[in-house]
Amino acid sequence: MNLSTDGWIPIVWNDGKPGTVSLREAFERGEEIRDLAVRPHERIALMRVLICIAQAALDGPANYDDWKGCRSRIVSSADDYLQRWRHAFELFGTGQRFLQVANLNKAATKSTGDDDGEGNSTSKLDLALATGNNTTLFDNAGGSERTFTSGRLALMLTTFQCFSPGGRIGLALWNGQETVGKGAGDHAPCLAGGMLHALLRGDSLLATLHKNLLAKRQTEQLFGQNSWGKPVWELMPMRLADAGAVRNANHTYLGRLVPLTRAIWLAGDCRSLILANGLEYGSYAEDGWREPSATIVTRTVKGQPKRVVLPASIDKAAWRELHVLTVKGVSQNTNGGPAVLQNISDEEAFDLWVGALVANKAKPVDTIESVFHVPAAMLTETSQMVYEKGVRLAENAEFWVKRAVSTYHKELGDNLDRPQMKKRRQQVQSNAAAQFWTDIERAVPRLMEVAAGRESLGLKSEWHKTAWGQSVWRAARAAYERGCPHDTSRQIRAYALGLKTLFGASVEQAEVDTEKEVEA
Repeated sequence: MNLSTDGWIPIVWNDGKPGTVSLREAFERGEEIRDLAVRPHERIALMRVLICIAQAALDGPANYDDWKGCRSRIVSSADDYLQRWRHAFELFGTGQRFLQVANLNKAATKSTGDDDGEGNSTSKLDLALATGNNTTLFDNAGGSERTFTSGRLALMLTTFQCFSPGGRIGLALWNGQETVGKGAGDHAPCLAGGMLHALLRGDSLLATLHKNLLAKRQTEQLFGQNSWGKPVWELMPMRLADAGAVRNANHTYLGRLVPLTRAIWLAGDCRSLILANGLEYGSYAEDGWREPSATIVTRTVKGQPKRVVLPASIDKAAWRELHVLTVKGVSQNTNGGPAVLQNISDEEAFDLWVGALVANKAKPVDTIESVFHVPAAMLTETSQMVYEKGVRLAENAEFWVKRAVSTYHKELGDNLDRPQMKKRRQQVQSNAAAQFWTDIERAVPRLMEVAAGRESLGLKSEWHKTAWGQSVWRAARAAYERGCPHDTSRQIRAYALGLKTLFGASVEQAEVDTEKEVEA
């Protein structure tokens, strides 16, 4: 199978019908393709491959002006490039293979105590399947022998190289040299720091691709001089001691876009593989390398401010971080969202896709994704501050919902504030909070409207007079009511006391607290 000519990328056509395309078709018919039809981490991996091919084919763009005019050249340049490098996109065969290393000696593989009962099954490449340490909760076929199509394997391999979690991994000999890590691997570049990824989205696959290209001048600002590099398939490391090829792979922009995190060789039966550590990739925390789709924020670490990658969370929805996701970062050492925000003018609304694979150490937990239609004003510092205050208002409202629930239960003789009631208190309050955040998420466009037209707040920042503020307190009351029945006389009394806690002084106090927190 050759990835440049055989279909393997799941897509949705403009008419809504599903399909599968090759790399060449993804470019040639990019205007006809509405979007990719894949899971969040697969989208990130595929976009990195497509971006890498486009940028290598264009050898640019050189600067912003070149970027504005390069869309018409992408298809023809990529087509020529994929024909020239067709041999590098073979999935099987004795020659160069896509994202696989030759001369990986299976006979020399050493045990590291990582016996998952499935040997070297290719199912390890799909992070959603129950293989090894992954849960069987949503995959009851774990432990059974699986066979995958060549197209599915290509997608799994591409995604795994970008998102392979750290942990125990086997050792092998690569061209006679033992693979790195001594049986333990680090997170792949797209998972390091648990990062939340953000990409611009267009009205077609080709438009999306164009919006996410970086100019050479931008890469110099983000990664330093001589950081452009080559795709890993153009300068494939033959061994770990191949210093020039290794440096290109892990310390240049194009080299890192499609990483070689694991040393892999697929068997022709599509069922088994050799798997060991590949190249080592430094993270932002280790050497300051800023992944193009990552967001950098300042957090307090051990009492000191420190720049870190914004992590993804299954407990905190991405919209609550939109004020930092939309900051234009201009260098390696400045806060900001995805690097391609520099391609957006300050007068242009845009669609922002946000997603990630969330892992707990070496175990994938879940995937998340959201799409936001962002008004142009959100690129300004003032609107970002207003948006942040709106988020803080909702977080303070959550606090009062929890207080009100505790008041209700205390009146009924169920004092949740006692130390021995900690677990029950957390459960009851978390249920109410989850309902609150589910309800308020529907009103996020109202928050964007306030941020974009901040005059509606007035000089005293009277949030309760805005559509967003009203939505926050409606959601707070609805969450409280759902968690606090009021049918009997005792329940009605308890309900009234809890309601007094929620609305007695909470609206004004929440707004005061919001202002103080953001100013601090």
